[in-house]
Amino acid sequence: MGIFKAYDIRGIYGEDLTDEVFYKIARAYAQFTAVRGGKVVVARDCRKSSDSLFQAFAKGLVDEGVNVLDIGLSSTPMSYFANGSLKADGSVMITASHNTKEWNGCKLCRANAVPISGATGIKDIERIVAAMDGNEPPAGMGTITKVDISQQYGEHVRQIAHLAKPVHVAMDFANGMGIAEAVAFTGQNLLTHDDLFGEYDGEFPNHDANPLHHETLKDLQALIKAAPGKYAFGVAFDGDADRAGFLDEKGQIIPMDFITALIAEDLLKSNPKSACFYDLRSTKMAEETIAAAGGKPMMSRVGHSFIKEQMRQHDAIFAGELSGHYYFKANFTAESSSMATYAIANIVSAAGKPLSELVEPLKKYCQSGEINTKTSTPPAEVLQKIKSLYSDKARVFELDGVSVDAWDSEGYWANVRMSNTEPLVRLNLEGKNKQIMEAKRDEFLALIRA
Repeated sequence: MGIFKAYDIRGIYGEDLTDEVFYKIARAYAQFTAVRGGKVVVARDCRKSSDSLFQAFAKGLVDEGVNVLDIGLSSTPMSYFANGSLKADGSVMITASHNTKEWNGCKLCRANAVPISGATGIKDIERIVAAMDGNEPPAGMGTITKVDISQQYGEHVRQIAHLAKPVHVAMDFANGMGIAEAVAFTGQNLLTHDDLFGEYDGEFPNHDANPLHHETLKDLQALIKAAPGKYAFGVAFDGDADRAGFLDEKGQIIPMDFITALIAEDLLKSNPKSACFYDLRSTKMAEETIAAAGGKPMMSRVGHSFIKEQMRQHDAIFAGELSGHYYFKANFTAESSSMATYAIANIVSAAGKPLSELVEPLKKYCQSGEINTKTSTPPAEVLQKIKSLYSDKARVFELDGVSVDAWDSEGYWANVRMSNTEPLVRLNLEGKNKQIMEAKRDEFLALIRA
């Protein structure tokens, strides 16, 4: 079934994803995780199909003898917090994240918000579902209990705040679950905000809830530019609010790896010598900034389940991903877009200078951005070719795809990866200057497209 992905379960509701399938997935999840007799947090976003899918999933868990903790409408970071703080045996977030309105799905976790990925259980759950005929009798009788954790979550997030002076922010909730995150910005007066699209609407009528697509940020840019000097920065949440995109006080889009560098630098002031992760597509400035701040810079592969595992292994305090996921040890080693917002507010509040000036030194090198190429050659063969050609010229490693590090010798690094779902090869490359970047970018693209 095509709905079982590398990091979650996702499909088009009414087609490949139905209530009947979701009921089976719930029972399979309970069997795989052996949580019968335990308690599982179940949360959902505001999509039109989410209530029905919740009923199906909750019934599947109850029929497996699992006690459901229903936290209602929730962001994904809130579901992770509920998992850990309520000492649950697992959690399920019903969402399709940034996908458009016709999609839905779920993100699965074990206890302590440890994610279940394709490699650590989703494929096993798929096999259990495939073996079901739909007539399996109930194996137990669990319960459903409503739990409101919103106030507790807000207090939890606000612990990161240490603003030196008031900060006023523009927020775009995109009619999604960022609205639930607003509880983190109440109960104090130093961080205030004006909002766009602050009403739940699973149709996402104003724009897609995906800050990776720059066209979705135009409304937030317009709000900031219409009132020069009013906002310290802008933040846009994705559909389930586990990602955030940031704009400076002029409405300029800030690359997400720059945000990683800034937050890590600030957190290291109170957590010296700690490990901070940046994903391997990030600017070299992320590594250099973490090291200069006295931290231990560590490179991660792409994907939230891998990053969280590496963070736990190395007791890291923070990680940032180029897609706008920001992970905090303080939130059970999981994402918190609100903690990221407070972190940037802390920085601006203490700096006495605008965010655009704080970002400027991070523009030291020149990046290609991610370039996707559809290839008739199997992507694995392309990666093998890159590895063979560069192994004797530079340091080559395979943390995620094939990375070529010639920074000290030729002034560039490159990463070539395969898409999980399409016959695409993805190139990210950075050079010490524009001339090096463009020359090496074209060199790698020629090899990929040959």
